[in-house]
Amino acid sequence: MSQQAGYSPNFKRPAEIMRMRRKRARSEAGVFASPSGHGPTGSPGSSDSSPGCVRPFSPGPLFNTQNRSGGGVKRRNPFANIENTYSPKKKLLIYNDDGDAEAAAQTDKSTEKEGEEDVSTKTEAPGVLPFSSRLTEVEKQERQSISNKKCLTFSEDDSLFEEEEEDVKSPLLKSPQAIAPASIAPPVCTEYPADWSLKTRLLFTSPLTLSWAEHPKAQEQALGLSQHCRAQFSPLPHILQDPKSCSELRCAFQQSLAYWQHPSLPWISLFPRINAERSFTGKSTPWAQDTTLQQSLMSEWSVSVSSLYSLLKARLCPYFYVCSYQFTVLFRAAGLGGSSSISALISPTTRGLREAMKAEGIEFSLPLVEERRKSREQHNLTAHQGEEEEQKENAQESSELKAGEDCQAGDEGENDDDEDGSFSWLKEMGVQDKIKKPDNILIQLRKEGNAVSLDHKPESVVCVEGSHTFTLINFLINCKSLVAAAGSQAGLPPTLLAPVAFRGATMHTLKARSVNVKSQVGSTYQNISSLEISGPILPSSLHTVTTLLRSAQKGNFSGTLYTHTPTAVMNTPTTKEQGPGGSVDLSGFGLQPASIQQLQQPSSLGKTALTHINMNNYSYTWKN
Repeated sequence: MSQQAGYSPNFKRPAEIMRMRRKRARSEAGVFASPSGHGPTGSPGSSDSSPGCVRPFSPGPLFNTQNRSGGGVKRRNPFANIENTYSPKKKLLIYNDDGDAEAAAQTDKSTEKEGEEDVSTKTEAPGVLPFSSRLTEVEKQERQSISNKKCLTFSEDDSLFEEEEEDVKSPLLKSPQAIAPASIAPPVCTEYPADWSLKTRLLFTSPLTLSWAEHPKAQEQALGLSQHCRAQFSPLPHILQDPKSCSELRCAFQQSLAYWQHPSLPWISLFPRINAERSFTGKSTPWAQDTTLQQSLMSEWSVSVSSLYSLLKARLCPYFYVCSYQFTVLFRAAGLGGSSSISALISPTTRGLREAMKAEGIEFSLPLVEERRKSREQHNLTAHQGEEEEQKENAQESSELKAGEDCQAGDEGENDDDEDGSFSWLKEMGVQDKIKKPDNILIQLRKEGNAVSLDHKPESVVCVEGSHTFTLINFLINCKSLVAAAGSQAGLPPTLLAPVAFRGATMHTLKARSVNVKSQVGSTYQNISSLEISGPILPSSLHTVTTLLRSAQKGNFSGTLYTHTPTAVMNTPTTKEQGPGGSVDLSGFGLQPASIQQLQQPSSLGKTALTHINMNNYSYTWKN
């Protein structure tokens, strides 16, 4: 049968073909070893002796002359017998990846002589000559190859199968489906970067049910709160088969929802405090007009914030937040955020606050402003070369000579640098000497204007490190502008938030709610389970919740994170990075070891915060 007739051995997989060929070779080993080369398939003329005038195996057409009155030729179905799948010529054409036509030609030449004799013998038989004239050239070559195949011994035939097996295996190994599970690469990312911003709401979705997070039993809730106070953590298996029946998982979830707050007023939500006038409208504020009550509240607040800083310094508290009606302060213990000392970040700030901190002797830096300044200087160095640099040096020398008669030598260089940088466009025009430049007062006003333009912006974030953080605590306690003098928040101290207990603190828990919804995916609807968590969500709480979801949801979930906007810049890196020998003991923080390990790393988010987290097959991806 020719390849043009639609014959192809690809109807079965190569592995089955190899197995069946070996079985046929063993059963007909005697036939293959026959020296005469004539067997049940020796000649077309012998097909008359077969039962029902059905010829034995032959890759060509049926040589049946009984019912051949019509013009057509009756052929057997080549797929009725597995022996029809073998052809040495087709083996090379199909399984040879390089398409080696030369090898096929060699096979034809080796069998040419014997094939001619075989064909000549068969054409002498009566009644066969008219049909043989209809044979195509490809059919003749196939019959010649089959006759040559019969002359091989069993061992030689088996070696042919082994060679074919090697040829078949090579392309199969390239298929992705042929890769063993053990050779699959590990997850790309098993952790997301630390996010020091405060979250107001989390919304997790998963194809698996999240109802296990709702309606805890009284015993589970009590055990979870007890473990939170004692900083005890129960190990969970990597994969949970039935999360709803796992009491340890539900206890750990209740433990992750707890946080500590001061002051605590049940009828008023004290977070967030910035732009939160609506939440205070219409609420009872008995301290607003009572000076004695305001002093009492501020005294208790001073004790609580002093207690928190003492715990932070002793490495018993990892971090805490001070949330006022104007700004938010994050205090971090030494060893967290990539810093080797205690650090504090304040955002947003104003020029008045920064001037007051300078007056108290607090040294601070503006990380984002310095970063922008460095990038601008680097850009200027690469952009301005050659003649521009020479013109700048000449202009500086001439301006220093003119100003030397009126000003001191120390002030000349500084003022001239500022003027030169501000009026470089005049030098390019060549009229810098004809235009009257502003005096020192105007230059100072311009500098102050630049400082004021930073107010209430992310670039105004202030970083305080080392021993100056203690001075900052005293500054906050004694700062009168820390508490609003008028409005709905008048007389109310800032809110303190921490993951561990401190003096005067009240334990609160985040609100969790689970809902099952149908989500449209293409033209169909799928059942999606959602989990919503609301409240002041601390960085350690976020990491603990995602760790539990990883085990309960079998590594497949996604989450949307809603950030308290003023705290998004809390991911700004500090200047004093931890050295290789600056490791400290952080086991007393009362957090899970995995959470501590994450918070130790410097955040790579800059002045942004995480907005989406997605876990697929135990691998994290995120957006910020």
